[in-house]
Amino acid sequence: MPNYIYFFLAIAALLGGFFIYSRVIESLFGANWGRATPANFMADGVDYVVLPRWKIFMIQLLNIAGVGPVFGPILGALYGPSALLWIVIGSIVAGGVHDYFSGMMSVRYNGTSLPDVVGYSLGNFFKQFMRAFSIVLLVLVGVVFVTAPAGLLAKITPDWMNINFWVVVIFCYYFLATICPIDMIIARIYPLFAIVLLIMAFGVGGMMVIDGYHFYNWTPLEGTGIFGNQHPNGLPMWPMMFITIACGALSGFHATQSPLMSRCLPDEKCGRGVFYGAMIAEGAIALVWATAGMTLYDSAPALMKAGGPAVVVDYVCKHLMGPVGGVLAILGVVALPVTSGDTAFRAARLVIADFTGIPQSKPVSRLMIAVPLFAIGVVLSQVDFNVIWRYFGWSNQTLATIVLWAAAAYVVRRGGLHWLISLPATFMTATTFSYILMAKEGLGLSFDISAGIGCGIAVAALAFFLVKGEWFRNNIPLELNAPLETAKASG
Repeated sequence: MPNYIYFFLAIAALLGGFFIYSRVIESLFGANWGRATPANFMADGVDYVVLPRWKIFMIQLLNIAGVGPVFGPILGALYGPSALLWIVIGSIVAGGVHDYFSGMMSVRYNGTSLPDVVGYSLGNFFKQFMRAFSIVLLVLVGVVFVTAPAGLLAKITPDWMNINFWVVVIFCYYFLATICPIDMIIARIYPLFAIVLLIMAFGVGGMMVIDGYHFYNWTPLEGTGIFGNQHPNGLPMWPMMFITIACGALSGFHATQSPLMSRCLPDEKCGRGVFYGAMIAEGAIALVWATAGMTLYDSAPALMKAGGPAVVVDYVCKHLMGPVGGVLAILGVVALPVTSGDTAFRAARLVIADFTGIPQSKPVSRLMIAVPLFAIGVVLSQVDFNVIWRYFGWSNQTLATIVLWAAAAYVVRRGGLHWLISLPATFMTATTFSYILMAKEGLGLSFDISAGIGCGIAVAALAFFLVKGEWFRNNIPLELNAPLETAKASG
């Protein structure tokens, strides 16, 4: 049996997760086609705008993607084929659930941003914490997704177009994308970049099959087996791999982006395709790039010495698809971070607007928030983020963990089977705490101590969640809007 069959089995598992498991999750939420969505009864022509379903899907995919489903899986591939298991299982039982509930709870709460969505489920403390946490995270994402593509563009353009020139250009685009109506810029260009992303991913996967590559050709390290840890530096697979591969399996950043599209949904039933479906598509993209790393490089040390994920992307695309692949690589490495950076700033504007109660229908109101927000961003763009950015992976997965607990609480209020969500939340609680206790960016404790404390905290969190069940049943609103009218169908 050709070994690329395993790759297609993994893709089939992702599709099975969408067609089967996502329906279970949809029933837990209780999606109702006849319930009016915020885009129907709160339309403002700026953020609340009904868009066609296919276009919302494309925008959501670009919003959540960034370079995450490309760079993260390439780095995660250093651990060996176990990375593929985390991508598939994580996308189905954690990432898709996380993205669906973060988007659909926002729909039920009138399109509110992530802090308010979490606050309705877990209380005021978590709402205030998430306000500060999400704004800082979004601004950091936006700024880093300025400097990274600006540096690449400076290398391939004339000398006078230096990194400062491109920082200014990208910031100007970000500013326009942040304050303009969503259907003016984002809804027009995102579908095109989403197509480029899909062509790049499926072109790489297809050419590996057509050219007859031997998939997953690494010889396992002695005593490890095919799914054993292959990392050259011997880093423990858990929790490290589960933090490294975020986008493509589970990512808290997605929860900051889903409310943008919750304000554009024509009806609740298309939420499964938009939110869960975009996560599965991202999982498939991550699967391609993890596979490429384990196929075009003959060992984990060779992949590690390649020069970083951006170099790997450039080499893989050019090697498999020639000059066209080179163009796609440049477009991908530039467009992916840019198309997440702009919506990071847009999401930050909406979080601040929800917090301050400033309506966003008038341009002057949007400028009141956007101008100081970008002033901070410009200042931060001059700072060296090499140290700060090390914490992003942990912060990202911590955010995802909190959202999973909020979703589990929502299901308790509905009287559903919360274990489908509370168990992944418990696992990620153990993962995030163990990581920050063990990592050099954290306390630098030993693996045994870190894992013991992390697992203890996770068990305590689950016990507290179960004890609080009655509070969840009595205090969580299942919606802010009554089913006023039949939702308008679109696209």
